[in-house]
Amino acid sequence: MFPSLKAAFALLSLLELACPVPLVTTPAKLKLSEITHRIQQLNSGVQVPCNDTRVAQVAFTDRKLSEQELLCQAAMALTKITRCKKDYEPLIINLQKLHSKRNCSLSNENEIYLRNFLPELGNFTQGMYRRLATRAA
Repeated sequence: MFPSLKAAFALLSLLELACPVPLVTTPAKLKLSEITHRIQQLNSGVQVPCNDTRVAQVAFTDRKLSEQELLCQAAMALTKITRCKKDYEPLIINLQKLHSKRNCSLSNENEIYLRNFLPELGNFTQGMYRRLATRAA
């Protein structure tokens, strides 16, 4: 019993150290966390569903575009997926809930494989989550 109690205490301590942000989260932080978690789930499989599908490339590093615009573009790029739509529906829904735009401009000039798009989207949403966490602190 003591080894499992020690392990539970150690795990709890690690969680407390790793998560300095209070457990109270805003809806936006929760959605960002869900998006990041879903991307990790998709990437943890043997192969990303429909990984060879090409989607419009979103310029996540373009500082001229607002976060809202980039979220809108990402949602729009994912809605173009016809095969494996059910795998990406939770991402699309959460992205749409995060941005307030009805329409956004997305160029289909540059395309990227879905297997490369997802890590970029994950990095972007993790960055947004961290910025929200530092603002709250």
